[in-house]
Amino acid sequence: MHTIVVASDTAAIRREISSVLESPEIEILEASSGPEAIELVKAGAVDLVIADIQMGAMGAIAVCLELRLEASYDQIDPVPFLMLLDRRPDVFQAKRSGAEGWLVKPLDPIRIRRAARAMLDGDRYEDLSYQPVPVLVGESDA
Repeated sequence: MHTIVVASDTAAIRREISSVLESPEIEILEASSGPEAIELVKAGAVDLVIADIQMGAMGAIAVCLELRLEASYDQIDPVPFLMLLDRRPDVFQAKRSGAEGWLVKPLDPIRIRRAARAMLDGDRYEDLSYQPVPVLVGESDA
C-alpha cells in the first residue's frame, strides 16, 4: 500500500489526480494548502507528494524546500516530490527546489500515472512534453 499526498488549493486538480491514481494499492490524502501538506507528511508514512506550484501563500516550491530542510535535520524521512507546473520556465524552479519530478500542465491521465509509478518505484520523472520539437534548418526530404 502506498500513500500519496495530493496538494492543491484547487479542488478540481485534487479530484483529477485522485481519480487517476486511486486504487486498492494507493491511498490518497488531499491537502488544500502547503502547510496542510507538510503536516500530512510529518504525520508519517507518505510515499509521494504531488503538489501544485501555485497554492495560496505556500506553493509547491516552498513546500518542497521545507520538506527538504526537515529531512536534512532528520525530522522527517525524505519523501519524493512531484511538482505540477504551469509553464515551461517553471522547470528551472522545480529542479532548484529539489523536486524529483514534475509535470507541465495541462495534465493528462497517462502522464500522471507514469510519473507517480516511476516515483513510487524510486525513479525520477522529468516531463518532456514541454520541450519544443527541434526544427532542422537546411535539410530536405530529397
